[in-house]
Amino acid sequence: MQAIIMAGGFGSRLRPLTDHLPKPMVPIINKPILEYIVEHLRACGIRDIAMTLGYRPEIIMDYFGNGDAWDVDIRYFVETTPLGTAGGVRNAARKMDDDVLVVSGDGFTNLDFAQLAHAHKSGGCDVTMALKQVRDARGFGLVRLDELGTVVDLIEKPSVPIGGLVNMGIYVLSPRAMRKIPRGKYDFAKDLFPQMLGNIHGFVSDCYWSDIGTLPSYYMTNHTVACNPPAFGFSF
Repeated sequence: MQAIIMAGGFGSRLRPLTDHLPKPMVPIINKPILEYIVEHLRACGIRDIAMTLGYRPEIIMDYFGNGDAWDVDIRYFVETTPLGTAGGVRNAARKMDDDVLVVSGDGFTNLDFAQLAHAHKSGGCDVTMALKQVRDARGFGLVRLDELGTVVDLIEKPSVPIGGLVNMGIYVLSPRAMRKIPRGKYDFAKDLFPQMLGNIHGFVSDCYWSDIGTLPSYYMTNHTVACNPPAFGFSF
């Protein structure tokens, strides 16, 4: 299975940390978020990795090189013109005849990617979406499932406090789903997923997840990891 990490965001809400640093490169304790993701993919048995880049791409490419130091193979796709989440993934796919694991480069999680991939194989849908229960879904994509665990409704960033399952920005897509993504600018949440309702399996996990979207969430994530480093593969 190939993994594609979406790592092109500006991280404007994390300024000043991101004034001169791509958002996926801000550190959690002693390593960039993106390095943790690469190591976690490798621990889950995934070595074929592509990254979609935008803001300050040279920092990421200089840091990781070809991935040899992490025992993975890394390829880069720099978007001079934004292609959207799905368009960027389509552009970076090595081949279209295998499942693709899509990971958000600014999310910090210990989700078992191998378990997610297994659930996709047995779920019977062309997309499997990783979901997390939260108390307040404002700022996230709220997802509703039917009794079989199939996604039947998507509510993008509700404006009032409401609890429920939210989209973690981590997906497995079948070749059929990948072929639905046209060349050019195209988004998962706005374009692809609304037309695939009924063909998306919701994988609900009790893993740790933080989207590192704001300075408070960034500092809270550092605090959480510092309190229990082995749970995230840290040793210091």
